[in-house]
Amino acid sequence: MCGAVIRQGDMRMMKRNLLVIGLAGLLSACGFQLRGTGDMQFALKELDVSARDAYGNTVQQVREVLENNDVRVYSGAPYKLVIARETENRRGASYSSGARTAEYELTMGLEYEIRGTQNLLLTGNKIEVQNYYQQDDNNLAGSDQEAAQLRGELRREMIQQLMFSLQQITPERLDQLQQTAEARARAEAEALEAERRARESQVAPQQSPIELPSR
Repeated sequence: MCGAVIRQGDMRMMKRNLLVIGLAGLLSACGFQLRGTGDMQFALKELDVSARDAYGNTVQQVREVLENNDVRVYSGAPYKLVIARETENRRGASYSSGARTAEYELTMGLEYEIRGTQNLLLTGNKIEVQNYYQQDDNNLAGSDQEAAQLRGELRREMIQQLMFSLQQITPERLDQLQQTAEARARAEAEALEAERRARESQVAPQQSPIELPSR
């Protein structure tokens, strides 16, 4: 077509750009905004939010989205969203001449939990997203900038998926999960206590010292 030749790496770049445009349109249509009010609806109206990296970009953006959509985020709320782990992995996806990497696949993951009273685990899941960026050895600064941009896009996509999951959770459902978790914790505690008593009952009582007759 007009003599143009499109390389595989260029094709992936075009697909990524189209995906970014499509994702931006989807986020706008759903009212998902990291800055602004938005119009997402949550059955949960109060939630504690924490993460290992308390000042990281992800947890700050999660708090911002929730607060902008009428969820009160504060320490001591009945239920807590815990961002337990974030991962990032990069691997070579295609190579140029000389076996030098020309394109990387960047994968980011997020593991989260929802905990209730007594810090009992109620539910949790893992989110994983990935996409590609090109590495230009003649423009390392530009490649680093593209990688940083993609990292931000993937983080927004992870937060979007997290928000969609939270929209499905109701206080009634969490109350049920809390009762189940408490019953399980009691059963485990009773089993441990029974095991301890069984071990103690199997220990033979110590015999009193033998008294020798006095001369």
